[in-house]
Amino acid sequence: MENLKSYPYATFLNVAFPQLSVVDVPALIRDCTDRWYNQTLCKVNNSVIRLGVMQGEYHWHKHDNDDEFFFVLDGHFIIDLEGRSVDLQPREGFVVPKGVAHRTRAPERAVILMVETAAIIPTGDT
Repeated sequence: MENLKSYPYATFLNVAFPQLSVVDVPALIRDCTDRWYNQTLCKVNNSVIRLGVMQGEYHWHKHDNDDEFFFVLDGHFIIDLEGRSVDLQPREGFVVPKGVAHRTRAPERAVILMVETAAIIPTGDT
């Protein structure tokens, strides 16, 4: 995915944990040194589960054909939508429907899970 190279995010679309293996999220979090890290953990049918370890702001973007689910494990995570912001605390989640412009922010280091289709381009559709 060539367009990922133009953004300052560490985005890894490879499946880190194949089926029938233990998904070691604590080790990934512990070893993360990037300010905006996104790793595909595993694939479930046509969807993927991704881990985000983030601090700072992502750019405004949208996904024309795919919904996104964000679930906060640690910290707090803000999803800006046109006209409002949603501030998520640990163990809270939110679905951004396809076609809705959004920007995500983490004022302090936050750890989240994302569920989305395997075909989604994390940086958004152009």
